[in-house]
Amino acid sequence: MRETAKVKNQSNAETDRQWLTLAQLPRFSLTKLAIILQTNNLQVADLFAMDNEQLQFIGFSDVQAQRLLNPDIYLLDKSTQWLCQPQNMLICVDSELYPQPLLQTDKPPILLYGSGDMQLLNTHQLAIVGSRNPSAAGKQNAKYFAQGLSRSGWTVTSGLALGIDGLAHEGVLQANGRTIAVLGTGLNNIYPKRHNNMARRILDQSGALVSEFAPDTPARPENFPRRNRIISGMSLGTLIIEAAIKSGSLITARYAIEQNRDVFAVPGNIHNILSKGCHYLIKQGAKLVESVSDINEEYQHLALNFLNTQQNDLQKSARQSLASDKLLDSVEFETTPLDLVVERCGMPVAEVMSQLLEYELRGLVIAVPGGYLKLGEK
Repeated sequence: MRETAKVKNQSNAETDRQWLTLAQLPRFSLTKLAIILQTNNLQVADLFAMDNEQLQFIGFSDVQAQRLLNPDIYLLDKSTQWLCQPQNMLICVDSELYPQPLLQTDKPPILLYGSGDMQLLNTHQLAIVGSRNPSAAGKQNAKYFAQGLSRSGWTVTSGLALGIDGLAHEGVLQANGRTIAVLGTGLNNIYPKRHNNMARRILDQSGALVSEFAPDTPARPENFPRRNRIISGMSLGTLIIEAAIKSGSLITARYAIEQNRDVFAVPGNIHNILSKGCHYLIKQGAKLVESVSDINEEYQHLALNFLNTQQNDLQKSARQSLASDKLLDSVEFETTPLDLVVERCGMPVAEVMSQLLEYELRGLVIAVPGGYLKLGEK
């Protein structure tokens, strides 16, 4: 029995190294690999029994054939060492764990490096992305939508970046939900560094970290658009919460459109530069969303917990309506200075501050630098 297990492990390790070698080939895509294998009736292992001339004959370029025969051994060894660690896996395109929605896109990666619960890759995913420097309203919206979608049964996917991405992951963690972080670096090199703890918490709460880059790959600007196409490609829809016109979030939205996925956008103040990207997407046909139910109604055919979410929305709306008064009306959905609130409602400062604290505890307003912000009826 031990000998059988040993042979099986050796076989798996050799298979992994073959896929890792294929991932090293320059200008080599999954489409080209599929054509080569199907046209010549070959298996992946057959490629590694060929010489340069044979490889070129079946469709590899000279550079690709040379790299297949002479891979970067250092990179292979580092990746193999990483795979020996608990929770780490290599998800090759022939694996049943490979995310099927991503496989249906134009340029899916040949393999993914994954840590955590890889079963999540084939659950219903909704991506949330947005500005790295969101407003107070954007921060609140990120957590609200992440928590609401999570409670509806969605797996929330994002890029672990600062701002909206990180807040979306945080919202899911607070709701004890499921989240996947897709990195533009290797999984041994969490970026940004300040999200190292968040990455550990995602794994501790049965989430997943995913990357198409070798474990020690550092942060490189050209890798983040590639990450974005995976975020949108694994997801049925992408929600944009605050984004400038020229931003990575709009790149993700563009990928989603090209991949025939749904795009949702949260509107904002017309004077806020971070609203311009969302308003542009809405003009181009993205669905304007104000609540989680606006998203869920697009997916009534899925077996998710939508009814429970709608009931929660109604209950929250009812609670908030009880507090509709002159004081609450004096606070805007943008930052409102305390002196302006006092002036509008005509109440003593001490009473205003006491009442605002109560409203903050109810989740109706939030104290932000410069004043207060109404959270609205979400």
